[in-house]
Amino acid sequence: MSLLRYNIYMFKFRVRPKFAAVLLAFLFSFAPLNIVFGEVFQWAITGNILYFPSDDGVQADPAPILPSLGGAVSLQIWGPLRVELTEDIYIANYEYIPALGYPTACNPENRSSLVIGFVTAILFSGNFPIGSDDIICRVYFGPAVDIRVVTLATGLNSHFDFGGDIETDAQLQTDATSEYFWSNNRWFMPVAGVGMDFRINDKFLLGFDLRAWFPIYKLWTDTDLPAINGWRFGVGFRITPLSKNVNQEVQQN
Repeated sequence: MSLLRYNIYMFKFRVRPKFAAVLLAFLFSFAPLNIVFGEVFQWAITGNILYFPSDDGVQADPAPILPSLGGAVSLQIWGPLRVELTEDIYIANYEYIPALGYPTACNPENRSSLVIGFVTAILFSGNFPIGSDDIICRVYFGPAVDIRVVTLATGLNSHFDFGGDIETDAQLQTDATSEYFWSNNRWFMPVAGVGMDFRINDKFLLGFDLRAWFPIYKLWTDTDLPAINGWRFGVGFRITPLSKNVNQEVQQN
């Protein structure tokens, strides 16, 4: 039965590249809307470096620094105000440490679980030109959720088994990791950030972002964890295609 469970999890694990492909296809499908609606509707491809700090002592590995690929679509509400939907995809190794009672991100050699995270946010953004429209400053905030798909890791070290002891049973650790992430609303973490966009030519904006995710679930659970645990920080870039309408306005000016 343990071998069967393992094979089922491996099947799920192998389809993970499809998530990224579906996201990119979804974002590119908005290109025609960008042409029709001009600056009212915008979309962007994003790349980020995410940092998950923690202070779990010698029992845990150093906090990870993770690459992330994603995208954004936004709609102008009024003047400089926009509403934006963003998606960030990351992959991380986790282990469940019974002595701590919760999972921690870890080095590959200590992993029991592989986590694929889909950080989805709805942001309210203020976009303010600096001087001409060649530079735009963005300030934004909004609710975000981390949809974490937790699977049994592949190529585990020999010290893992499926004997029913959570200290060494990778499947039990994976189940405990998934239960922890999805209980007590630990998936909910509002985000705020700032960014700047630079017009690099008449077709694209190049942007840079700084973001922070707030673990407000610690107000009602995990109150005894170190203060830094649960926070997330990100630095990244975005490339935003410009519509033909915007290009014509720039050329006329």
